[in-house]
Amino acid sequence: MTNQEDQNNQLPPKTCSIERLVTMPSDVQKVLEGKKTATRRNGRYADVGEIMTLEGKKFVVERVYSQSLGELTDEHARQEGFNTVEEYRDSILSYHPGMPWLPQMRVWVHEFSSVEE
Repeated sequence: MTNQEDQNNQLPPKTCSIERLVTMPSDVQKVLEGKKTATRRNGRYADVGEIMTLEGKKFVVERVYSQSLGELTDEHARQEGFNTVEEYRDSILSYHPGMPWLPQMRVWVHEFSSVEE
């Protein structure tokens, strides 16, 4: 199974709220600086079109889809604010000690962009 992109009505229910999508201070800073344009989570935290607000700045969720860790490329890592998949993996594993990094594990990708006001 590769990247599964569906319309909102075909996606499973959200498992968390958009307010929890990006919470690590270093990640918030990367989003505000335009260095992070996606985040991957074990659950689905947002619907397409939903607005995330970080330090008063708004970001709209543009795409939500499922992806396996084995499908990650350096381009995906750059969306997350890292240079390589290895840097991204090491960062995630430092937040979640003992968590395995298995190629078949699936995550939910949330891609977003700044809302110009």
